[in-house]
Amino acid sequence: MGVIRSTLTVLSRHTWRGAEHIPATGGAIVVANHLSQIDPMVMARFVYATGRVPRFLTKAAVLDAPLVGKALRSTGQIAVYRGSMNAAKSLVEAKAALKAGDVVVLYPEGTTTRQPDFWPMRGHTGVARLALATDVPVIPVAQWGAQHIQDPQAHKLNLRPRTPVTVVAGPPMDLSEWRSASGGGARGDLAGLTDAIMYRIQDLLAGIRGEQPPSELFEWTSKRS
Repeated sequence: MGVIRSTLTVLSRHTWRGAEHIPATGGAIVVANHLSQIDPMVMARFVYATGRVPRFLTKAAVLDAPLVGKALRSTGQIAVYRGSMNAAKSLVEAKAALKAGDVVVLYPEGTTTRQPDFWPMRGHTGVARLALATDVPVIPVAQWGAQHIQDPQAHKLNLRPRTPVTVVAGPPMDLSEWRSASGGGARGDLAGLTDAIMYRIQDLLAGIRGEQPPSELFEWTSKRS
């Protein structure tokens, strides 16, 4: 964590709001929009500052990489295997982590947003499956500014010091409508809940940006739920 803190202190000037919504104890799902490859560093610092230790769902290819992967695995990050027989394993591990009282951070978009103006995309339904399978708070979080340090759309890296980065957490979402629904896992319920989470994040992001968001979530055709 010291390396993350030192790096971000040089590269960014942070504004954090809503940290009080991260519970002091017990399991919680933190759900955020995905702007840049440095997002996990930003979110790790935000969550650490609340006194909690975050666990991220991270692409297996990253965790399997030499050096970086070993370091990440040592911090208890959860591998995501897409398009394989192990695809459901990450949700099983995440569910166990939540039941053990951990904070699990998810990026439902599955990759950095392809929306041209960096608004959130429609998310994968794994976040809804995990939310309905547990009884922990789901905390929506919007962040803005990390893309000005590492821009995945323009393939640019800007190492100028003190780039403004803002993170805003909202209050836990009311999931009673979905948790009380018959079965609680029908595909329509999962898609509806996922959209509700992403729209809430989009609203928080609109507040940060002071702009009107798109009326509909961006649909990236290469994505799969």
